[in-house]
Amino acid sequence: MFKRILIANRGEIAVRVIRACREMGIESVAVYSDVDRRALHVRKADLCEYLGPAQASESYLNIPKILEAARRSGAEAIHPGYGFLSENAKFARACREAGIVFIGPSPESMEMMGSKTKARQNMKKANVPFVPGTDTGLKSAAEALEVAEKIGYPVMLKASAGGGGKGMRMVTSAKELTSALETTQSEAQRAFGDSEVYIEKFIESPRHVEMQIFGDTHGNVIYLAERECSVQRRHQKVLEEAPCSFVDPDMRRRMGEVAVQVGKAANYVNAGTVEFLVDAQKNFYFLEMNTRLQVEHPVTEMVTGIDLVQLQLRVAAGEPLPIKQEDIVLRGHAIELRVYAEDPDNSFFPSPGRITRLISPSGPGIRRDSGMYEGWVVPLDYDPLLAKLIAYGEDRTQVINRLRRALAEYFIGGIKTNISLFRRILLHPDFQAGRVDTGFLDRLLKEPTVGDERTARRVPIVALAAAIFAQQPAPGAQPARNDDGLHAATPRTAVTTENGGTKPSGWKTAARNEGVR
Repeated sequence: MFKRILIANRGEIAVRVIRACREMGIESVAVYSDVDRRALHVRKADLCEYLGPAQASESYLNIPKILEAARRSGAEAIHPGYGFLSENAKFARACREAGIVFIGPSPESMEMMGSKTKARQNMKKANVPFVPGTDTGLKSAAEALEVAEKIGYPVMLKASAGGGGKGMRMVTSAKELTSALETTQSEAQRAFGDSEVYIEKFIESPRHVEMQIFGDTHGNVIYLAERECSVQRRHQKVLEEAPCSFVDPDMRRRMGEVAVQVGKAANYVNAGTVEFLVDAQKNFYFLEMNTRLQVEHPVTEMVTGIDLVQLQLRVAAGEPLPIKQEDIVLRGHAIELRVYAEDPDNSFFPSPGRITRLISPSGPGIRRDSGMYEGWVVPLDYDPLLAKLIAYGEDRTQVINRLRRALAEYFIGGIKTNISLFRRILLHPDFQAGRVDTGFLDRLLKEPTVGDERTARRVPIVALAAAIFAQQPAPGAQPARNDDGLHAATPRTAVTTENGGTKPSGWKTAARNEGVR
């Protein structure tokens, strides 16, 4: 097993990996940019390495700087988290050439599954069912019109290198198609540096269901559980749950077997996710494969009892999977809410700034994966994900009730968050009945805000007032600590590094950061 690993990421996923390392007796190395000097993942890690300016291309996306940080710190392996370089085959190959283990799949598997058109070509050879459409990029508007006429409108235009909801556009008629293709190609070029776009049939009111798979270096591939990811805004997931209430045991088995087939076709090692679109008749179609750990992995951990990050580390160290397919047993239900620093009342505009007050929920069945603390300044430079609130229970109804209770306890002051949106979702009768598809949230956002939801939005104000009154320090008392046991907004001095940058003093040597001051 590794003695020390570097986490090439930030925020809550970096904290999540650090916790897994600590349980396994592995030292963790955090990396940080100028605006992340006081970030929680830096405070939690055993060592830290400065990367550079806030701009991602100069820090978290800079491969030479990350490899140099790994060399300086003596890290044997790198965990990429998700986002940034996690699905970058060039980075995985650079790690291998530098003699550092990349905790994820091989660069060859990434390249095979990273392009959606290449993935469709390979899955076609493996007889995996996928949505009707092209498996190569469109060469002209005439070709697009011909294919659309054959498969029928509406159709979807998708960037081959796309992800995160970008480079996707639905087209309902031939008169829209030419201009939509040009717009999508232009967007794909700007976002991914690749203008290739393909076309597929638009599935009416589909569910987005994905299957977690795991492979090892000994040829074993298993599936763990499916996740319902249909609650989306602009093709980006907002809420996920496991298992999917729409999936019965037979469908789960068939979908899992197809997911394993995909993994084996890609010679896949480590954690991966095979995504499907599911229609109302329970037909499922291969959509794409994410060659990394997913944001929503905690719900799978809750219903299987398996720590996926620790499993990643063991597989990357060459160990065989310690579980077989028949060992996987699902128990209970779990739902995850993605808490973002954004304003749902202002077109979900990002809301950076200082967190002036943080009241976090707890109690039975509640888990928080968080990258924030009271006094921390949320930067504008990166994805606005602050934390994930996960609830677990015996059944879906109990989980919804636990989340509603937890949200009534949750308060993040100083910035705007999307917490109020989750209250609306959890109160909606269609969500409570499990009647969701990828258009559910768009329909909900068009509905007026009335009744219980208005009352629910007042609950945290009462909680905040009570908390402020109760936490007033007595004369001579020590400064209050935040929920991570750290003095909020502790001032730090900086020292100059060898490359002319700066890093907080006292962080050059390994230290358990709970004691850093």
